[in-house]
Amino acid sequence: MNHIPAPAPAPASAILSALPYEVPECANARVALFAMRQMGANGLADARAAHALFTAFGEAFRRPLTLLRALMADMAANAAQPIAIAPCCCARMTPSERALVTVLARVETRSDHARLLMQDLLGQRRIDGVLASAAAVAAAFADEGRPITV
Repeated sequence: MNHIPAPAPAPASAILSALPYEVPECANARVALFAMRQMGANGLADARAAHALFTAFGEAFRRPLTLLRALMADMAANAAQPIAIAPCCCARMTPSERALVTVLARVETRSDHARLLMQDLLGQRRIDGVLASAAAVAAAFADEGRPITV
């Protein structure tokens, strides 16, 4: 009977280079990150993403969910390069995820910084619509008392 050897585990340095950032301490940022990962992996109508937002926002979950779906669709339509996402259970973030969470945290207070991050994330310079979607998501979280911080 032939046995195929199991692949060797990836060295820690490879994991840290692919996932260099820890998930944010902010619970609101973690909810947004989880929902974005789920939608990125399973589509905009992912039930786990909807459930996470329902759990976080209660009856007021529809606005953040709808706006987060719109942001994900805008990013997918406007990205000139791949946006790397980690599995939803991963305790570390990709550089793309870190940039996106930072955009959500700073789009209202440091819009120039958020604009540069979004341009780098999408690989293009015309990002006004996507940045407006990010601002709407950030406002929806903040309006419900759950601002995203990093």
